Amino acid sequence: MGVAVFAACTSAGIVFQRRLAKNENAEGDKVIQLKLAHFFPATHPVEADLLNKWSEEVEQATDGRIKIVRYPGETLLKANDIYQGVMDGVADIGMSCFSYTRGRFPVLEVFELPGVIYKSAEAASKTAWEGIKKTQPEEIQDTRLLMVLATGSGDLFTKTPVRNLNDLQGMEIRATGLSAKTLDTLGATPIAMAQSEAYEAMSKGMVEGNLSPLEVLKGWKHAEVTNYVTKTPFLYNTLFFLTMNLDKWNSLPPDLQKAVEDVSEKCFQEIGAGLWDRQNEDALNWAVNEMGMEILELSEQEMLLWINKVEPIQSEYVEKLKKRGLNGKEILDMAKQLADKYNDGW
Repeated sequence: MGVAVFAACTSAGIVFQRRLAKNENAEGDKVIQLKLAHFFPATHPVEADLLNKWSEEVEQATDGRIKIVRYPGETLLKANDIYQGVMDGVADIGMSCFSYTRGRFPVLEVFELPGVIYKSAEAASKTAWEGIKKTQPEEIQDTRLLMVLATGSGDLFTKTPVRNLNDLQGMEIRATGLSAKTLDTLGATPIAMAQSEAYEAMSKGMVEGNLSPLEVLKGWKHAEVTNYVTKTPFLYNTLFFLTMNLDKWNSLPPDLQKAVEDVSEKCFQEIGAGLWDRQNEDALNWAVNEMGMEILELSEQEMLLWINKVEPIQSEYVEKLKKRGLNGKEILDMAKQLADKYNDGW
């Protein structure tokens, strides 16, 4: 009896090992391995909280027929190469910022325009996700978009207080891309540099502040080299994508496609949409309570003055889309209406 049981167990073990060797799951189905590339460190909440959970749930929802192999920290593709890398099949799935390839996503720039108020990362994320579903822009049809998420508003971190537009004039602020254009329009002097260089630049007086999400106060220790946070919920928003190679997506059977879509929507609603809110809240509490930073709020009249100043950037967006045969005003109005809708809960 014992010998028979041992023989049966040994036989089962050999079959299981053979299936593993053939890249099969316990039911004998071939396991589809998908490579996911992103630029966040392995300890960042995007990797640790969102993508880790998403990967696990995809594997569970597909009964192990899909396995996600993640490559964090630019170990497979550089941040600004990820979208193209997904298109080319270097990675099957990728997460990065749309703005890292500025000009490639002209319609989606609407969700990063200054002058649109976002009271939270969740409101910004849900505005963009619903807006994308409504417009289905041609620029993202070359991959299968699974999810987007946003940082929400970026605020000004400075050594000296910025209580009004006059205080900002000529101030050298670290910013890149559209944020730099926004600050220039407001009368500041934007200085382009990577986030990783900003701490040293501020500590040495090379720049006087930064325009970024609150998370960098703690994550990048910017609260150690600045004294004031001026709340500006209308100047900055960065939009991230999670997208899949289109050929790879089309090769999946319908039941697996549905499983991936369902898990993506669930993880967006439960984790992704508000991911930066949790980081921002934690960082701000640390900056104020541990580092003694002071929070400055613009008056409603002052806020309107700033918003009116950056309106030409919105007009430029509308005209740019018009030249492409698209109704930029309609798209901008839609984004503002959705922002109002999702801001209501905050």
